[in-house]
Amino acid sequence: MNASKLKKQIKKNWKQWKRRTGTTALCVIVVGMAWWGLHLSEKVQSLLNEKPQIAVETLQYLQNSSFEEESKEDRYFLQMLNDSDVDYRVIFQKNYVCGQEEQVLGQMRSDHISELIHKNPTWTGHLDLNGDVWLVESISDLSPVCKQKAYMSMDADGNLTMYEGPPQKEKVLKTFFQLDINSMESTLPEGVLKELYDGIRIQDIDEYNSVISTFSDYAREHSENVMKRTN
Repeated sequence: MNASKLKKQIKKNWKQWKRRTGTTALCVIVVGMAWWGLHLSEKVQSLLNEKPQIAVETLQYLQNSSFEEESKEDRYFLQMLNDSDVDYRVIFQKNYVCGQEEQVLGQMRSDHISELIHKNPTWTGHLDLNGDVWLVESISDLSPVCKQKAYMSMDADGNLTMYEGPPQKEKVLKTFFQLDINSMESTLPEGVLKELYDGIRIQDIDEYNSVISTFSDYAREHSENVMKRTN
């Protein structure tokens, strides 16, 4: 089942459940949920608006440090190319949200490589241990292979996982976060968890984001994951 069908199934099961529920009980639930939703919304909004100054400063520091680190690496790489007058074996790599593609461009002079980078400012470059130059482009989309074969499911440890082909083949493309299965069993409409076990077909970046967003509500707390890894 793909992501759009999953959403329709959840809505359908939800409507059936509402019809089976008594009017009085439903009114009580709705009023309670409305009050709790408003209360929770105010708390969440308050937390979002009241960012601790140390957290803001830390985030800014990390962002600036990351940018400076990348800039230093790029400057060092370009300087290395400018200082050399030799041919390099060049490999072009596309890094997708899911999947990679590589293409060997062959031997190139250092000045030609520098020219390519200047013409494509979003590319990054580095020299590997074998002396080959890698030019890397990051793309906010699924690779063609992922669009044709990707499924979202759970692995044996309960982690939301993307597979190449049906999950039974266990060809993992990407692992995300651990899911709270007990919470999912008690709150999700009947059949949805089974669909996830069987595998939800992912065909584009919108379905990819939709499934991750839907099941992120059932992600275990980060502290619990850290505790489990360290025990």
